[in-house]
Parts: sequence; structure tokens; C-alpha cells
Amino acid sequence: MKDMVEPENRDTLIFRKPEPEDGSDIWALIRACKPLDENSMYCNLIQCDHFADTCVLAERDGVPVGWISGYILPDAADTLFIWQVAVSGDARGMGLGGRMLDSLLSRDDMAGVLHLKTTITRDNDASWALFRSLAARHNGVLTDKPHFRKDDHFDGEHATEHMVTIRFPAPVARAA
Repeated sequence: MKDMVEPENRDTLIFRKPEPEDGSDIWALIRACKPLDENSMYCNLIQCDHFADTCVLAERDGVPVGWISGYILPDAADTLFIWQVAVSGDARGMGLGGRMLDSLLSRDDMAGVLHLKTTITRDNDASWALFRSLAARHNGVLTDKPHFRKDDHFDGEHATEHMVTIRFPAPVARAA
């Protein structure tokens, strides 16, 4: 799928696959989106280089304002795992998270995806709303269960992450 340009009254956004040169800008965007967990700049560079087909960068006037990192699960070729969603403060309220997810899922690279997984802490209302909305838009069924537990996996230092699974009735790439 070619770069997606969305002309709107608000601004013009471009949704595209990242390139290695975007790694440091993405790292800076994530650092500015508290309380997102920060990874190393090298991690974001690897995401842009090795996982570009399963990530999306949103730009406004050439400036990154949104980022989604993800990958296809190694043992489930029909499942996209969303690692992180970041939206800059000045781009919030535009539905950018949902628009980036729809853009990503509509790519030809996602033609076989029937499931989406992500982890969310119970208190992250914005992420729950984002993924519930995605499921509703595409007639998906959303389920969740505790996965990475506070005491078992995070030494009590981080809230339990719930594994959220959305099962789509058909690949979103064909429906878009």
C-alpha cells in the first residue's frame, strides 16, 4: 500500500511505513508521551528497519505525531501484536490512534491478519477505548485476561498487563 494522505480541515496527515532514519524521531516522540514505557533508541531503530511492514508512522508537515509498533507473532501468522501506540500531545483528540490502526490493518501486508493482540493495564482508559472502538468498527470480538502479572513478572513494580485479543470475522485488509 502506498503512503496514505488524508486531507482534512484539521491538518494533512501522512501515514507511512517507517524508515531507519525515523528511529531517533520516534524515540523522541515516545519519550514525550508520558507515561509510555521508553525503549532504547536502538530498539526504535530496529523496529523501523526490521518491522517496518507492521509499524506505522503518522506525520503532519513532516513532523512525527503518531507511532504504532507491532509485529506478526512468530507462532501465529494470522496475529498482529501491537507493541506500542504513541500520539503526541498536540495531535490528541483527532482519533489518530484509531486512524493509524486502520491504516496499518488495511495494508496488503496484513491480508492474512484475523487476530490482533496487545497488552493493557487495567487503568489505561485511553487504550481500552482505542481497542474497543477498533473491535466495534470491524465487527471484532474483544476478550482479555491477565497476562504479565505485577508480582510474577514485574517484581511488584508495574501493574498487571492484560492480554487483549480481538478476533476479526475477516481480514481487515480486504474490508478496507
